Amino acid sequence: MPQRPAFQPGPNIAMKMPPGEQERLVVFYRDVIGLEVLAEEAHTTVFRFGAMRLWVDRVEALSQGETWLQVQAEDLPAAAEWLAYHGVQRRDPIERLPDGFEGFWIAAPGGMIHLVAGVPSPG
Repeated sequence: MPQRPAFQPGPNIAMKMPPGEQERLVVFYRDVIGLEVLAEEAHTTVFRFGAMRLWVDRVEALSQGETWLQVQAEDLPAAAEWLAYHGVQRRDPIERLPDGFEGFWIAAPGGMIHLVAGVPSPG
């Protein structure tokens, strides 16, 4: 059995929403709840959510909303080995990660999508 690497919560939560619901959710968090908007792009709005960032993303192919979480690991190869050993399914095709980004997608039990990312270097 491989040794379990250290995992920690990541700084991001993503809510993947169908087009009409994405717009309504942005209005809810921005205008009703009053969360601070950190960034807005064509298909994404990012809010400050305490110490985390909440991404509200429009995904054309969805019929209902999904919540995706981020976890971080200092040793990504060890994390991948550990997760595979425990039968955790990789979901890399679900969304393309930026070039040079260290990480991969998994589905936790129940189908909850998680981004497993490297821990950023300080500074």
